[in-house]
Amino acid sequence: MKKIELYDTTLRDGAQSEDISFSVEDKLRILHKLDEFGIHYIEGGWPGSNPRDAEFFKKAAKVRLKNAKLTAFGSTHRASKKVHQDPSIKELLASKTEVLTIFGKTWDFHAREALRVSLQTNLDLIYNTVTYLNKKVPQVIFDAEHFFDGYKANPEYAMKTLEAAVSAGAYCLVLCDTNGGTMPGEVGSIVKKVVGAFKTPVGIHAHNDAECGVANSIIAVQAGASHVQGTINGLGERCGNANLVSVIPNLKLKLNNSCVTSNKLKKLKDVSRFVSEIANIRPLKRQPFIGDSAFAHKGGIHVSAILRHPETYEHIRPEQVGNYQRVLVSDLSGKSNIIRKIKDFNLKVDPDSPKVLDIVKQLKELENQGFQFEGAEASLELLIKKSFGMHRKFFDLIGFRVIDSKRQEGATPISEATIMLKIKDKLEHTASDGNGPVNALDNALRKALEKFYPQLKEVSLIDYKVRVLAAGEGTSSQVRVLIESGDGKHKWGTVGVSENIIEASWQALVDSIEYKLLRG
Repeated sequence: MKKIELYDTTLRDGAQSEDISFSVEDKLRILHKLDEFGIHYIEGGWPGSNPRDAEFFKKAAKVRLKNAKLTAFGSTHRASKKVHQDPSIKELLASKTEVLTIFGKTWDFHAREALRVSLQTNLDLIYNTVTYLNKKVPQVIFDAEHFFDGYKANPEYAMKTLEAAVSAGAYCLVLCDTNGGTMPGEVGSIVKKVVGAFKTPVGIHAHNDAECGVANSIIAVQAGASHVQGTINGLGERCGNANLVSVIPNLKLKLNNSCVTSNKLKKLKDVSRFVSEIANIRPLKRQPFIGDSAFAHKGGIHVSAILRHPETYEHIRPEQVGNYQRVLVSDLSGKSNIIRKIKDFNLKVDPDSPKVLDIVKQLKELENQGFQFEGAEASLELLIKKSFGMHRKFFDLIGFRVIDSKRQEGATPISEATIMLKIKDKLEHTASDGNGPVNALDNALRKALEKFYPQLKEVSLIDYKVRVLAAGEGTSSQVRVLIESGDGKHKWGTVGVSENIIEASWQALVDSIEYKLLRG
């Protein structure tokens, strides 16, 4: 069984997608999720390119990863500066990661026209940078930018760039199809030649501009590559990167390569949905392996066949990737997922109880209303606890009012919330302002509760996202609110759905507080 290293660049390449903007907290949450899943290398960003990535690496330096190695990404040093004087190289080292990934030009056209240096100078830039960094960190990965286009234009020079990286001590040579237009047959042929020419491990970094990102990654492995880069859900600039959500099960289940364990593979759908929710994008229903429609069957011969022998119309068992079979005419699905969540939450309940089917039914109804529990597992845990009688109410709402007022043109609106609660047979009536209606409501709620439940002082609202669910209905559309909260030790997500954004926010805020109080 061949071992394949998985290198995720969702936090860097994926963040370059149109309409994607990860906060530092978003990136930290995804970092934890990918580490738990078993990714070997997680590229956190380019520390010299923007303040957000620099801040991320400061916080990530305090994170203890269980499986992954965090990497920082950057370029070869500038021709106008010596490597040790280049500010971008200093920023890379300041990230304090044990692995650095350096990209260099391998296409003679780019060396001459983009860098405007001689071909020999470009080789020197690669050699000098990798040599210098190799003395500073345990591993340096060389990303051979535009390698396939460079090889087709000038194979001799493209190979010289790899030789420069190898002689400087590069740990791995990653061949990049940067423009995403190389065909699988070409990738296979070129990778085979590179693997035959070097003892250094060879990797693949494919883009999806010709819809070949996954195919090119797979054929590169078949040609001898042992390192695969990509992003979760294929996020990335232009048409995206190779989709690891498709690459990983193909490597594991189809080619029998060792990349993640079978148990970790069962978390694949969860990882995909988690990243979609954090990125605030709608999951693709027909995404291979983990999409809701990937194992959905509707009527007639198909349903009759798969109920007796699933392999008649399913290329793998959906449970292997954390998905489930759906029979659309009777909507039989979901019980195994709930049982698995019960185990994940360490709840001491009978997984064979009829209440599990009741929970499945509730989830179906809530999903029809627009609820989504990926990224909001605290709300899911509360729902399960309520069904099994493990939940208790800590307060009752008598009512609240939120006022937004704008005193004059150009002035910042003022938000104020008033709330009345019944807590332990006592009425609590209080008010608070905030930098927006939701913040004001959150402040008023905490103000009323903290004297009874002082542990809520530990809780802070980390992130707040809103998604409009029904297109074309304008301001009357339903919205989904996703809130991330934390107490310094743990982080959790909650969700609310309503046509009224304040009501949706209230649902998510209440779940967040109840989750904390139940945890103690």
